[in-house]
Amino acid sequence: MDESDALLAALHRTAEPAAAGAVEHLLRHGSDAELARINAVHLAAEAGLDDEPVIAALLHGARLGLLEMAWNVLCPSCGGVIEAPASLRGVRPSGYHCAFCALDSEPVLDDTVEVTFTVSPRIRRIAAHDPDGLGFWDYQRQVFFGSGLAFPEPADLAALAQRALVETVELRAGERMILALQLGPEPLIVLDPVTHAAHNLAVEGEPTQERQDLALVFDAARASAGHSTFRPGPLRLSLDNRTSGRVLPAVFRVGPDLEALLGGRRPYLTAKRLLSNQTFRDLYRTDTLDIDQRLKILSLTFLFTDLKGSTELYARVGDLVAYDLVRAHFRILHEIVAAEGGAVVKTIGDAVMATFPAPHRAVAAALRMRAAMQALNRERGADDLVLKIGLHEGPCLAVSLNDRQDYFGQTVNVAARVQQLAAAGGIFATDAVLRHAEAARCLTENGITARAELRSLRGIGEPVPVQELI
Repeated sequence: MDESDALLAALHRTAEPAAAGAVEHLLRHGSDAELARINAVHLAAEAGLDDEPVIAALLHGARLGLLEMAWNVLCPSCGGVIEAPASLRGVRPSGYHCAFCALDSEPVLDDTVEVTFTVSPRIRRIAAHDPDGLGFWDYQRQVFFGSGLAFPEPADLAALAQRALVETVELRAGERMILALQLGPEPLIVLDPVTHAAHNLAVEGEPTQERQDLALVFDAARASAGHSTFRPGPLRLSLDNRTSGRVLPAVFRVGPDLEALLGGRRPYLTAKRLLSNQTFRDLYRTDTLDIDQRLKILSLTFLFTDLKGSTELYARVGDLVAYDLVRAHFRILHEIVAAEGGAVVKTIGDAVMATFPAPHRAVAAALRMRAAMQALNRERGADDLVLKIGLHEGPCLAVSLNDRQDYFGQTVNVAARVQQLAAAGGIFATDAVLRHAEAARCLTENGITARAELRSLRGIGEPVPVQELI
């Protein structure tokens, strides 16, 4: 048995069988392009599996060394990868620029930081491990753009590329080339996907027969941008590679064909979703954020629980029995959170703090938790385990506290206070959670009604609209 066989066997021992099988099949039989930036959500759809077990299998594969994980900072406009650090620690809170779109941005974990996986070179070498050997379009697909960009089918791609692409060249280190172009009325853009440099060429005024000149130098500066205006007519474009590697400058016509060429989108694994994944938190417990790092999340749903009367429980049934009951309660809650695509952030005494990427998953988890505790009590013939649950959704910051990835902000505070409103067996959720259509649908499907109230929360200035789930 070689190393890859041994590692794949270990993967089958740690991941769900169908998901492990899908990952193994991809690693053994996938094309180089498919293995360059693996999109977990797309892989699950292609295999006909749920997302969560496939994400878990890929995470286990990365931990075993079968795969390498990357956190790609994306341009929010074109979906290009501005930077691709191997860890979330490498993501800066601001200062990203896409020269192609002439856009400055800061990373948002909801949608502009994606997580992809690449086969490890020790398992199988693919062309993307040596990107200098990739052709122009392969470089665009496998390196420049993120996994959320869906290029057209080959026939449509060829037709669109023929209309949108004026010229493309490959320049090795130190090489220089001159292109003779004839400018029409449409604007052009010169883009190099290696250095991310871009130069916009506007075309205005009356046509001319006189030659116009533009010299572009590619150097160590990343994502350099420029803009020039010319009249319709001849242009001599000088391209000079002063980097230590090759560049792949291309001239595109700016217009609907370029938009169609690069406009396809598909779902992908976001950093926000991965941070709220239980397998990720279990495997990468301390390998996430630096102590001073603060990264923005626009929408995250928090669930807080508390076990009512746990102190009295210890006095009533004794330490050993109470300890076993509390442990059973934690185990059940962890299983439900993970099954609903969430993650337990921490436990505080007998309380749990969990996060979910979408409100309806948190609502489903809360209802399952209440039902599970009721079932456990019926099984024991007692009512010792009674949960109080609170839910809230909103923006927050991903931070590192006590050597673990955590969250900070008013949304967290409100969620904790909402839990305190709940009586024994009660679930309170804010309007921010239940205004989402899928969350409301979850209540309807489970025969749950909601009673609206306006309640004051300790430490929160304004009263908060909440609803008790009955």
